[in-house]
Order: sequence, then C-alpha cells, then structure tokens
Amino acid sequence: MTFWSAKGPSRPLILLVDDEEEILVALTDLLEDQYEILSTTDPLKALDLLRAHRDVATIISDQRMPGLTGDQLLMQARAFSDARSILLTGYADLEAVVSALNQGQVQAYVHKPWDSDALRSLVGEVTQHCLAQRALRTEQALLRGLMEALPIGLVFSDRDGRCIRSNVRDESESGAENEQTHFPENLWPEITAMREDVRVSGQEERLVGEVLTQGEGRSVTRWHELTRLALAWPEGASRADAWQVSMDRDVTSRVVMESRLRQAEKLQSLGTLAGGIAHDFNNLLAAISGSLELLEDIAELDEASLALLRNAADSAQRGAVLTRRLLQFGRPREARLSAVSLGQLLPGLADLLRQSLKKRGVPASAAPCALCVEDVPPDLPLVWSDADQLEMALLNLCVNARDAMAEGGTVRIRAHVVEQKRTDLPAECCPDRVVALEVVDEGEGMPPEVAARIFDPFFTTKEVGRGTGLGLSSVYGFLSRSYGEIVVDSVVGRGTRMTLLLPVARAGQERVAAPQLQGGKLERRLRVLVLDDEAPVRMVTAGFLAQDGHEVTAVASLASALKRVDPASPFELAIIDMRMPDHDGLACAEALLKAVPGLRVLFISGHTDDMPAPENGLLLPKPFTQESLQRAVAETMRSVDAGAS
Repeated sequence: MTFWSAKGPSRPLILLVDDEEEILVALTDLLEDQYEILSTTDPLKALDLLRAHRDVATIISDQRMPGLTGDQLLMQARAFSDARSILLTGYADLEAVVSALNQGQVQAYVHKPWDSDALRSLVGEVTQHCLAQRALRTEQALLRGLMEALPIGLVFSDRDGRCIRSNVRDESESGAENEQTHFPENLWPEITAMREDVRVSGQEERLVGEVLTQGEGRSVTRWHELTRLALAWPEGASRADAWQVSMDRDVTSRVVMESRLRQAEKLQSLGTLAGGIAHDFNNLLAAISGSLELLEDIAELDEASLALLRNAADSAQRGAVLTRRLLQFGRPREARLSAVSLGQLLPGLADLLRQSLKKRGVPASAAPCALCVEDVPPDLPLVWSDADQLEMALLNLCVNARDAMAEGGTVRIRAHVVEQKRTDLPAECCPDRVVALEVVDEGEGMPPEVAARIFDPFFTTKEVGRGTGLGLSSVYGFLSRSYGEIVVDSVVGRGTRMTLLLPVARAGQERVAAPQLQGGKLERRLRVLVLDDEAPVRMVTAGFLAQDGHEVTAVASLASALKRVDPASPFELAIIDMRMPDHDGLACAEALLKAVPGLRVLFISGHTDDMPAPENGLLLPKPFTQESLQRAVAETMRSVDAGAS
C-alpha cells in the first residue's frame, strides 16, 4: 500500500517504508508539517517510487520487512539515488545495522519506539545534509560545464599564483602548478605583471599579441584579450591576499576586422576629400594639358623648348593619374563587377606585366627581374571581380615586387582554389570557395611593423620621388569594393607573398564587356556648342574642335547657350560640363533638347565616379586629349550618321 502526503510546494520529499501501516501513519503525522511524504508498505514498491521521484531527500525504512530487509533495500537504492537514509529497528539486529553503517548505506538508525523530538531533529539534519550535497554537486556541475563551454581560457589562482582550477589544461595536471603554465610561454611576463597590478587596482585588462612561427620561417600574430581580477575570497582577505581569476579571450578575428574597418574608414575619408577637390583639380589639369597640346600644334619651338613643353604635358598627365587613383577610394563599383576568367586574363596580361618589371634608369648589366606566370589549373572557376581594376591591381603588385628586388629575381603569379566560408557575399558568388591569386617575389621582405602599414594611404618605403603611397591603397580599396581580400605574408630577407582572395562566381554568370569607344575622327564639319563654366577648359575644348574644322560656339551658362540657339542654323552637337553652379549637365541637356530637337550631347566632367550615367549621351572624363575628344565626338555622332544612311 502506498501513501502520498503533500502540504505545499518546494518542501523536502521523504520516503517512508514499513510493512506496518500504523508505523507509517505515526511517522506521517510526525513529519508532514515540514516535509512532503511518500510512504509504502512494500520495499520493492519503494524502489519504484525512488525511480519515479529522484528528488527524494531522505529514506526512513524499517529493518525487518518481508521480501527485502531495510539494509538490502538501501543498498539497492544507492545504485541510482543519492537520498540519505535512516534505519528503524525494533529488534536487537545490531549486526545488520552496523554493517549498513560501515558500508555507508545509512547515516543513522533509530530504535522503536522513538523519541519524537530526537527523530524530528535527526530527520532535519540528515535531510539538510542531502540538500546541501546536492546543491554543491549542482554548483560544481554548472561551474565545470561553464568552464568547458566558455570560448575563453579561464584560470583561478591563489595569492601566490598557484593554479586552483583551469579549463586550459586537464585539472589532473593542475595541482599546485604555477598558473603561468596554463598560458602561452610568451605571455608569461604579461601574466606576472598583471597579477601584481591586480593586487593594487583590483582589475586589469590588456591586449597582447602572440607571434606564432609557421613553416618556412613565416609568422602570424594571434591576439589575446587578457582580463584579470581579484576575487572576494578567502573571506576577509585583503586585495593583496585574495585569489584571482584570469581570462584569456582569442580576439584575433575582432582585431583583424577592426583593422580592416579602420583602413576602410581611412580610404572613405580620403575618397570624400578627393571627391571634394577632384572637379576643380581636373578642370585645372584639363586646361593645362589641353593648352600645352594646342601650343605644341600651333607654335614653332626649338628642340629644347619642345622638350620642356612635353615634360610639362607629361607632368599634367601624371597629375591626372594621381587624381584618378584618389577617386578610387570609397567609390562603390558593384555595377562593374562580372564573372572573370583568370585563364584568359593572365596570359593576355603577361606581356604588360613583364614590361612593368623592367627597371628604368638602370644599366642593362643590372640584375634583371623576371616574371613567371604559372599555368592556371584548367578547372579554375570564374571569379566575381572587375577585370580592368584586377589588371591594375596585378600591375601595382608586380611593380612593388620589382622595386623590392634590388638584386633581381623572379616574380611568380599563381592561382588556386581554397575553402573559405563567407556570409557577406552577393547572390552571384559562391559562399564557400575563393580563388587565391598569389604574387610572390624574392625581394628583401618587410618587418611586421612595415607590413601592418603598407595599405595606409600615402605610406611608402620608397625614396622621395619614386612612389606616392597610393598603389597598394588602390589595390586594397578595389578589393574592399569587390568583396575580395588581400593577405600579406612577408619575411625579412626572404621575400613577400601578396594573396588576393577573390570570390568565385556562381555558374551561369557571364562576363559583361565594357563598351569601348571606337576609333576614328569625324570627317565632316559640325556646328558645336560648348557649355562649360570654367573659361580655361572652355577655351581648350573649343580650340581642339576648331583645329578639327568644326564651327564652335563656347558659352559659360545655360542662359547664354539658349540665346545662341538659331532655328535656321541649329547646333548639331552640344558638349556640356556635368557640374556647373546654376544648372547641372543633365538639366542643361534637357533644356537644349527642347530648343533644338535632334541635338546630340557629349558630357564632360572632372569627377565621373559619382556621376549618374547619362541616358542621352556619352561621358568623357577630364582631362582629355584632342584624340580622345575626337573619338568621343565621332562615337556621339555615329548613330546619327548611321540613321541617315
């Protein structure tokens, strides 16, 4: 027979076992005001109750029962229950009781009849001991589980630095070892210093780099965020005598991402600054280079004067290249991304790269630099990139490799697929593979402090006049905009490996070729309107057109342009600056098209990267040469001539 008594939740649960129901009733009456009660007259049924109620804290069992004695019952119960036990006996069966006590099966025994107060006190003591043991095991399990699950190294140590508990090494190895053995050896000085500082401050945090040596003398830095604090233990101990806990978190990925973010912010800031000055700067360059080109055509100069003029023109062109590089920073170019075949790109680029490895201004006897483009694997997938900018990136890397090999050497380019999980890629890319495109030189290499700064704008290790510090920054900016990455691996005296990680294009993506201006010069005379608020640029543009035989009208504003419109002799072509104070180029074109239906429009601008693509005309960037203007005019008018024929 089984009895159950409960008077409210969250009270300790006690199991009563006795073959006499009168005893069970008496015990229940004595204990039910403090405990929840389970009771049964069948010892075998008692085992089933224990299996069903694992929270039983105390078992009070009679010794002599039919089928199973009390000590036998408690021995079987200990196999699956941690409940404490009290044995009741009304006979002088002390031998069984002593045996049960010696084997740890029972915590106490009581003679029948019992003293109620003594029994109540004994039950309370035994039950509280069971609950305390359970709470302790629970805390131990939680702490052990937490330490094993934490993604950080955790070390508890006493005041002398001896390890008390650690999840870094097996606890059986801990013992009284110095806690330093639970950290990488090159962090020991930091750990020791932090232990002493915590005795004063109570808590310390530091970011420490651990340099790990890899194969072939190469190294990588693993970053540790070390946190150490004093514990409020032992009780009453001063901060200097308190135990301490050290936490070691691997934050390498965070430090790398923060570094990339800082680099991206630098490039974005530089791009914003460049965008603010680019228009005016390119207008100046357009006026300078155009004027020099016109001067060369119309003036009769001696050889020395012509050399000076061409030197000035070359300088203006280098200024234009510098401006274009500045404008590459922070300018999204996703619209120009497409699937690119490295198997087709690298062989066609090889000759240009070999030319870039030739050193200017050095004797022919100097040690040469060679290029080795290794065979691209036939199964190499297409990459999602910008083919033109990828070519420029490879050119920049080869030039840097050349400059690093003062004694000559070989630049090797190779490509292979590596596994890399990415969650930030567009739908056109595979999320789990990238192509590693490596440029490896045999040069002097770089120390870590230099390698960490090579992508900073304007940072260069070259002597004055040999570098602007924008080449590698341009590469970094291009890769940031095209979902790529670059990894630098350099060893002083052994060379540098630059690895471009390019996302793999999904199957079905096709390379979209950018439209190219067709060559040729228009062989007929046009009536042309030039609309530009910058007088020097306006004069140069008009001069180029006049030399080609066109009838040119040059004005500075839309109002002046509309006044010059003659329905009897309409303009055939308008060349319009995209940025002007009163009206932008698109607004000017719209107004002129209403006044002159059929007018063809060619837009020019000193800042094209953030310009909306015009739907009714080409966009020619400043500064431009007479030849590039001729091609743009011919391309703009070609559709008219084709329709007329």
